[in-house]
Amino acid sequence: MRPTGALHLGHYHGALKNWVRLQAEYPCLFFVADWHALTTHYDSSEVIGPSIWEMVIDWLAAGIDPQQSILFIQSRLPEHAELHLLLSMCTPLGWLERVPTYKDQQEKLADRDLATYGFLGYPLLQAADILMYRAAWVPVGEDQVPHIELTREVARRFNHLFGKEPGFEDKAREAIKKLGSRRARMYTELRTLYQEKGDETALTRGRALLEQVQNISLGDRERLFGYLEGSRKIILAEPQALLTEASRLPGIDGQKMSKSYNNTIAMREDPETLTRKVRTMPTDPARVRRSDPGDPERCPVWQLHLVYTDDERRVWVQQGCRSAGIGCLECKQPVIDAILAEQQQFHERAQPYLDDPALVRSIVADGCDKARKLAQETMREVREAMGLSNE
Repeated sequence: MRPTGALHLGHYHGALKNWVRLQAEYPCLFFVADWHALTTHYDSSEVIGPSIWEMVIDWLAAGIDPQQSILFIQSRLPEHAELHLLLSMCTPLGWLERVPTYKDQQEKLADRDLATYGFLGYPLLQAADILMYRAAWVPVGEDQVPHIELTREVARRFNHLFGKEPGFEDKAREAIKKLGSRRARMYTELRTLYQEKGDETALTRGRALLEQVQNISLGDRERLFGYLEGSRKIILAEPQALLTEASRLPGIDGQKMSKSYNNTIAMREDPETLTRKVRTMPTDPARVRRSDPGDPERCPVWQLHLVYTDDERRVWVQQGCRSAGIGCLECKQPVIDAILAEQQQFHERAQPYLDDPALVRSIVADGCDKARKLAQETMREVREAMGLSNE
């Protein structure tokens, strides 16, 4: 998550609640994406520092357990920046320009200057964040699936250039057939000369031969370059998207809950403020007077009932609203009570860290150490594969 301000109930129900469940099923890494925050807030970076620690406390308040999961800060691990740089050397520019959220975010955030390399390249930094830990799964909403697909493509291209994919030899042999009989025979002879006798001239001639071929795909060309020198291993694993449901929580104005709309309920809201916000939420416009019947489907408070109340209470809302048997404030009260009960847990879990901030910093420092060991292992292999090893 990007540290750009206090977390709200949309964050909890859209992501954190799922993270808490996943940490019991998988070894998880959760990190503060402070570099990513700079892609849209580089000119107001003063909010990032304080938000980092508030956000980690919100994670702990939600139930993220540092005994089960690794929590760290992105900028504490320069390996992320290094992998991003190295991947940028072999990632086609067009791949980044085609990411759906690139133009979408430019339109939505028209008030910000997003004509920067950092904003264009953030999906690649995101790919580096994922690939660094050989992640098998990435929990994302539907709108983030293209980012995972890009990450898979980046890994696949890197492995074609510097590593090995499943069925590599078979695919390489099929690619040889596409060269035509004369070139295929020459390629095979040069490969044998290099691999069996170490003939560097044969390697140079083989590469030159492939450069001249026009009728094969980029993927086949990369396989044949790799096969010329020998078999290689997979270095960067291709992750899969683990789809999560989008948050259905409306903001206090009925729109999607978002900091940019200034319509949020914070995860650790003051009870009095929380009560006031829900009590003043708009309802079905048809209910001008207490005696007017309404339609819950047209009321944003109903969306909160779908999250916070049980079936019996929802039947009460449907019947009472449609018959004008209950007023809007009566309808809102069970939601207020449920949110207050939920937030009581958040406040209780957060309090030890508010009392002693050193506890949070210790958790993050420990998480950074654990993440760094994994990152350093990956980067050793990446550097070695790219010919950058100093050993």
